[in-house]
Amino acid sequence: MKSLNRRHLVALAAALVAVAPGLSLAQAKPKVAGIYTVPFEQQWAGRLHTALKAAEARGEIEYKASENVSNADYERVMREYATAGNTLIVGEAFAVEAAARKVAKDFPKVSFLMGSSGKPQAPNFSVFDNYIQEPAYLSGMVAGGMTKSNKIGMVGGFPIPEVNRLMNAFMAGAKEVNPKVEFSVSFINSWFDPPKAKEAAFAMIDKGADVLYAERFGVSDAAKEKGKLAIGNVINTQDKYPDTVVASAMWHFEPSADRAIKMVKDGKFTAEDYGQYSMMKHKGSSLAPLGTFEKKIPADVVAKMRAKEKAIVEGKFTVKVDDNQPKSSAK
Repeated sequence: MKSLNRRHLVALAAALVAVAPGLSLAQAKPKVAGIYTVPFEQQWAGRLHTALKAAEARGEIEYKASENVSNADYERVMREYATAGNTLIVGEAFAVEAAARKVAKDFPKVSFLMGSSGKPQAPNFSVFDNYIQEPAYLSGMVAGGMTKSNKIGMVGGFPIPEVNRLMNAFMAGAKEVNPKVEFSVSFINSWFDPPKAKEAAFAMIDKGADVLYAERFGVSDAAKEKGKLAIGNVINTQDKYPDTVVASAMWHFEPSADRAIKMVKDGKFTAEDYGQYSMMKHKGSSLAPLGTFEKKIPADVVAKMRAKEKAIVEGKFTVKVDDNQPKSSAK
């Protein structure tokens, strides 16, 4: 009787596989690979790494990642991960668009979710970026209300659309609260060079800037040393600079990562633009808690900022996406 039951179970299992051959595949734990050209600690890559590590901790995926991959090596690393059986590869194609898209064509059964300035590429190359211009606008409102010299310094990595739109939104927010504010804008032409960013910030402070927009690491260090204020970007570093970082525009990659993982698990991953999942309505971005500056920012500025925040989430106010390179206005 026992052997009969066992035979019945084997037959039932075989029947299930025959009826739903993708069942075991859909339920398997996806192997995910992350490929980053900068260290895990860098803001942008760090948000991807954090979201994927969280999914790994929940037991949803197997995750491996490579940091500090040069542009010249990027295609090779992509191919190695694709060949190794990873079903989802997450990374950044900004400087290697043609090579990354070629790899995707060569591995049509692998899903790719890549930071990119381009469009999705059917059938398996989805794109995303940190569209956090909404909280950048809000942080600009805070900056406009905190400057006493009416001079704000802004240090960015590269003047590419993905950076420009955040800076322009920040400037628009500052102007709404303080029409007199002037900006000094500088790009260090690197995604991770804290000493260079720090030097650029020092130069702006010497010209009167008392609030600094820290699009790159190193700027907040300069502000701290000189007793000035800073506005953070992508991550919240106020715990490290409690008397310096007033507010930060936060990016949360979790909505994008979780959607991609689900699509892979369900066998439904297609070429999409994931940009919308970085918007505040999808909880892909937010203004960080004001924390140590909660009572230091003028109450009327906080009230205006909160009203604008509510309007953005409710869809009553749209922050303009301006990808043009921002220019200095300070004399």
